[in-house]
Amino acid sequence: MGYLDSILYGFSICLQPINLFYCFVGVFVGTLIGVLPGIGPVATISMLLPATFKMSPVGATIMLAGIYYGAMYGGSTTSILVNIPGEASSVITCLDGYQMARQGRAGPALGISAFGSFIAGTFAVVALTFLAPPLAAVALQFGPPEYFSLMVLGLTLVIYLAHGSMLKALMMACLGLLLSFVGLDNISGYERFTYGIATLEDGIGFVPVAMGIFGIGEVLYNIEESMGKRDILQAKISHLLPNLKEWKDSAMPIIRGSLFGFFLGVLPGGGGVLSSFASYAMEKRFSKHPEQFGQGAIEGVAGPESANNAGAGGQFIPLLTLGIPGNPVMALMLGALLIYGLQPGPLLMIRNPDLFWGVIVSMYIGNIMLLILNLPLIGLWVRVLRVPYPILFPLILLFCLIGAYSINNNKFDVLIMVIFGVIGYLMKKVRFEGAPLLLGMVLGLMMEDALRQSLIMSGGSFLIFLNRPISAGFIVTAIILLALPAIRWVAGRKTRLAAELPRDE
Repeated sequence: MGYLDSILYGFSICLQPINLFYCFVGVFVGTLIGVLPGIGPVATISMLLPATFKMSPVGATIMLAGIYYGAMYGGSTTSILVNIPGEASSVITCLDGYQMARQGRAGPALGISAFGSFIAGTFAVVALTFLAPPLAAVALQFGPPEYFSLMVLGLTLVIYLAHGSMLKALMMACLGLLLSFVGLDNISGYERFTYGIATLEDGIGFVPVAMGIFGIGEVLYNIEESMGKRDILQAKISHLLPNLKEWKDSAMPIIRGSLFGFFLGVLPGGGGVLSSFASYAMEKRFSKHPEQFGQGAIEGVAGPESANNAGAGGQFIPLLTLGIPGNPVMALMLGALLIYGLQPGPLLMIRNPDLFWGVIVSMYIGNIMLLILNLPLIGLWVRVLRVPYPILFPLILLFCLIGAYSINNNKFDVLIMVIFGVIGYLMKKVRFEGAPLLLGMVLGLMMEDALRQSLIMSGGSFLIFLNRPISAGFIVTAIILLALPAIRWVAGRKTRLAAELPRDE
């Protein structure tokens, strides 16, 4: 099936009324939770996962994808109007977006953010359409050693690109791997780490853990941070359509942000946050007036907002073609697909073309919906921002409790969620990231299966990972990334020692 036939087939799936409805619900909810600070797509998808189990896999995946890239749109609204990022990737938008709003230019800031997001999101979907099939064809040549090495590299990249300490991220990834091993061994059937608790024989539920860490944990942390103090812009918002000068200033940042953001998004651990920060730094370097950045430069809004939307689209490439999640949202998507009985990877396009092409084409339609939703509904989003947190947060907690119980009608899942909610709160306090833990938990059993299959192929020899060129390349790259901080520390120490040595007069 050629590209044109595949795209038309995707439209025939996506344009079914029920799938169009799921797409609309996804982008609307995504925009809403992007607008509301302190929630984010990870917590929302975690909470909504149980509700999708009765839906068709295609419709559920279209909705969950819409929530993710919709949140990229909505996060800019809060950054510009309140100076509080609604989504982590919109942190950098606060610098110039809020300054533009204070200068009476909130309309152009919101407008260029919406148009830049639409252009970048559309570019990312076009690139995804044409890059995913050849990458899936290459991935068909992979065997268990290549898959194991690729998953090791993916997990290493997430650790390397962590926002805080690499050591803390490594500890969280190892904890995630350990949690994934709880339950019955896939081959021998022996119990592992169950401690005689019958409920643990099926393993620790992925969804309760995610809801706990990213739902309850975030709520508890945000309550402590007293996020209720919000200075919402009261002035009337007008001129949502940027003028010619603003378009001229924003054109190249949007193009550069789209290209740079997409290719950074393809990397595991990349995505919207890394893309937006890198785009801002790049625009400041290219600008003829870098001193204006932080004072209300429209380029500081156009570039990062384009980059984070393109990065969100790029994240779907490793998930759909290799079955490797690059961030917590993609880990949740992978977990959802596995629960639906589907296996993301190179065979997904062959075995489930309706899901593969339906999801990709839904992003074209979803981006159009987002552009139509964002500009006319700015007034609604401003009203939503005024919802008091003492009302909002208890509702989120209640939804988490109901969702955790509804998965298996098991009180133990609720207990697991509450325990990991407290753990997630403590992790935020001591600056441990939840993303490596979640990725380790999702990839753990897949890595174990690939490792065992590889060792069976080689008769128990670990050299199989180095004898095969692709696998060796992944392993060596992972080792280099893990060793880089130590190498930099040693090099820096030598430089400091050389500087401290007395010089001959």
